[in-house]
Amino acid sequence: MNLRLRLTLLGVGAMNSPRFAPAGLLLRCARQRVAFDGGPGAEPPPGRLAGWLVTDEQAELRSALRRSASARGVRIRAGDLELGTVRVRCLPVEHTSHPAYGYRIEAGGPVVVWAPEFWEFPEWAAGADLMFAEAAAWNRPIRFRGGVGGHASVHDVADRAVRLGVRRLVLAHIGRPTLRAIDTGARPPFGEWGVEGRTYSLGFAAPDS
Repeated sequence: MNLRLRLTLLGVGAMNSPRFAPAGLLLRCARQRVAFDGGPGAEPPPGRLAGWLVTDEQAELRSALRRSASARGVRIRAGDLELGTVRVRCLPVEHTSHPAYGYRIEAGGPVVVWAPEFWEFPEWAAGADLMFAEAAAWNRPIRFRGGVGGHASVHDVADRAVRLGVRRLVLAHIGRPTLRAIDTGARPPFGEWGVEGRTYSLGFAAPDS
């Protein structure tokens, strides 16, 4: 049986973006739905969710996310999730002084990575067919005060994605420095800008039962 993994960007903005809703993703496969991150203006449409996973359990938007998740009968959390033939793995990223994560979604062949915030490109994203990645900084990384992490630049993200064999890179956590670059007509060295509401689809064959 052939199945499709459908991934819809709910938002592509960094925190307090003047233009975009917070970075968020909705995964759909075989009537199962899972939300990742998001926030006000970047919430999944009504309907049952198998889970609502977050990359930072201490994020500033956690209260809003908890309210939205509770209204849908789930709770936000960082962790693994099994959806039949689809396996969602929660893996660490270097980002800030407290634990932060990304997700590697494996579906009988295709591999998708959701890692909207990191200081160091995650090695575990190697070989992904599709990766949604950090884009807060443009050509210079953003370092947090006290040297406790930050945001990698689009240029560094693109370079590492190429080196690690990522097939398609979608930049989906767009910050103000990157917005200024976009407004001048700049393009990433590799990859593409994420588009709110766009669905990215990958087909795969379900294993025989």
